[in-house]
Amino acid sequence: MPCPFVSRLTTAYVKKYASPLISMYQRQCPYLARSVSIATACSQQASVESLKQSEPFTCPVDEVNRCNRCPFLAANKTAIKSVSCPDAVEFAEKPVLDVDIATDKLDFNYESHFQSMIAKKKMDHSYRVFKKVNRLAKQFPKATEHTEMADSSKPITVWCSNDYLGMSRHPKVKAAVQEALEKHGAGAGGTRNISGNSLMHENLEKDLAKLHQKQAALLFTSCFVANDTTLFTLGKLVPGMHIFSDAGNHASMIQGIKNCGAPKHIFRHNDVAHLAELLSQVPKWVPKIVAFESVHSMTGDISPMEEICDLAHKHGAMTFIDEVHAVGLYGDHGAGVGEQRGILAKMDVISGTLGKAFGNIGGYIASTSNFVDFIRSYGAGFIFTTSLPPTVLCGARASIEILGEDEGRLLRRRHQQVVGYTRERLRAVGLPVFNSKSHIIPVHVGDPAACTRVSNELMRFGHYVQAINYPTVSRGEERLRLAPTPFHDKAMVDQFVLDLCEAWHIAGLGLMPPQQSVQQS
Repeated sequence: MPCPFVSRLTTAYVKKYASPLISMYQRQCPYLARSVSIATACSQQASVESLKQSEPFTCPVDEVNRCNRCPFLAANKTAIKSVSCPDAVEFAEKPVLDVDIATDKLDFNYESHFQSMIAKKKMDHSYRVFKKVNRLAKQFPKATEHTEMADSSKPITVWCSNDYLGMSRHPKVKAAVQEALEKHGAGAGGTRNISGNSLMHENLEKDLAKLHQKQAALLFTSCFVANDTTLFTLGKLVPGMHIFSDAGNHASMIQGIKNCGAPKHIFRHNDVAHLAELLSQVPKWVPKIVAFESVHSMTGDISPMEEICDLAHKHGAMTFIDEVHAVGLYGDHGAGVGEQRGILAKMDVISGTLGKAFGNIGGYIASTSNFVDFIRSYGAGFIFTTSLPPTVLCGARASIEILGEDEGRLLRRRHQQVVGYTRERLRAVGLPVFNSKSHIIPVHVGDPAACTRVSNELMRFGHYVQAINYPTVSRGEERLRLAPTPFHDKAMVDQFVLDLCEAWHIAGLGLMPPQQSVQQS
């Protein structure tokens, strides 16, 4: 008779989740109930017997034979022992399958499966716990933290915000938002095609096109949607398209590339030679696009943009560059690293965000008029969603204008000064700082539990730095990601470094020789 509990699950699923399955079914299956109880008793008795005798304690022979009658148990004896361990994660109480053996009716227990998957993330420290942080516009970068008790607050300084220049609280930006709210209301009213298009949308797109020296631009609800939609549409609708993607690309780019089904080629992060090798394997006449980021969000390194663009064009490929962590921060007008290096003309498609240095929300692409119209006409992520509201559009326009003028240039200079001072203070005390050239300062930890511990200790000291664990970074690459702003002064930085050293010590982590940096892997 087939097992009523696991016979309808795939072999791969059973192998991967042996321990939680045993935990779930031990109350229903007669073999499991007996085997787990015996294993628990054996484990407890063995700990006592080991004090009395040197021979290893073993379970009764009849119980071993009983286990062997069930193929699942015979293949997962180690998992049975782990279930009886008091430190095992608490999986769902209900089985994945609710079984009525009399009628052989099987129903998948969705809630138990969801709970098991959540438990798995908690066990490997990849479960995300959101800090409750209320930022204070008039005291930027200060905030209040409410994680422990909702009705109490603790003053903190935020060190990990993507509001890199504090533009979300700029008086002119707030005034533009307030005026738009009073004049046009809170919402957009619909999709761009159905009552959700306005002069404000089109004027902001003109501003963005001008900023990046392109013919046209297109707004999206976020840059995740912009990247996903654009790359998916290209891969799906350009016949024979091949996509060459940097191994360090953001999840939004990876998702669009993966889902479009086009042939993809992954080159090592920022490795121009590897990209050249891959491009040479595809004929020049075959349509291709090379997708990469200018500033990498988690390492802070800056890509060899001009080399990649020149190589791509040599092989007949388009270039798609994500400038999300660069717009507003680099270049004379804040157009990003491309403007700073004078290579905007070599960048065929640029994606950016309004939600970081520009202090609002939303994403966009900028390119030729034909390319933008192509995505506007075929990109589902653009077509079938409510457009950005007037408050965001007007706030973003004000921010772009400010950052393109002298005030923006002063902010960028001050920002780089604070970043440089912070990086040097961290290196001076031997903290393992990544050797990055951008405004992002990653501090290597290398262990998820220790990373979370340091983050929690810093919060106790009044500093908010989010622990960055898997899957945002690879296992073993856990880190703190610092993003000081122009409004973090030297006294703040000095106190933060002292407190970080103390948190580091509490977590049992070691320091490096002063002035050394961690090399990117």
